[in-house]
Amino acid sequence: MSGAGSYAVGMSHRPGPDEIVVVAGIPRSGTSLLMQMLGAGGMPLLCDGVRAPDPDNPRGYFELEAARRLARESGWLVAARGRAVKIVHALVPELPAQHRYRVLLVERRMDEVLASQERMLARAAQRDGTPPPAADERLGAVFAAQSTRLKRWLDAQPNVRWLLVPHADLIARPLGWAARIDEFLGGVLDRDAMASVVEPSLYRARGAPAGAGPVSDRSEVVGSCSGPSPLAPASERGEVDRSKRR
Repeated sequence: MSGAGSYAVGMSHRPGPDEIVVVAGIPRSGTSLLMQMLGAGGMPLLCDGVRAPDPDNPRGYFELEAARRLARESGWLVAARGRAVKIVHALVPELPAQHRYRVLLVERRMDEVLASQERMLARAAQRDGTPPPAADERLGAVFAAQSTRLKRWLDAQPNVRWLLVPHADLIARPLGWAARIDEFLGGVLDRDAMASVVEPSLYRARGAPAGAGPVSDRSEVVGSCSGPSPLAPASERGEVDRSKRR
């Protein structure tokens, strides 16, 4: 078995430099936060900054435009080896089998996902001077079915190891989850730096009105889209190998 069931805390499964770390989830589930945590911990992020920070994500989206075209074009994944890339949940099954992946699947309560999406669309409509779109009551059921299918797909892939990351628990216990994620990725990241990224006030503001701006002035971008991979040998990183740090 290659999925979450084959991972256990205390087991060391350090990924190789050719593996790709995928951060996946339904839109507005917390994937941007997880990308920030990985970047702060020392993981290079494959993103392009095309989608700029805004009131909905004041620290940025950490997205890659090419990832939106994964179903049609996947050659860019070569550049993702040893890095983390954000991919929307519906496109994860399009990942080609010739690569090996570590998938971090973020899961958030569906009512919070839908409320966050509704606020984001309302802000966009307010900015554009257009009426907000009507809520689609079927969307939650569609997302839930897609998520179930994705987990089955992940379990069935011999080239994939994956870890489910509950969004609410990540917010409540950032250091504990930083440790678990780091262990899943081989013990090469700075756990304290990862945990320091989590800003509970941003999560508690999930009920903020559509016209509200960022709820925190701590909106600096954490992490970058370049740098040597921590999955590479220590000699290539120019530092002492920290894979056994606990």
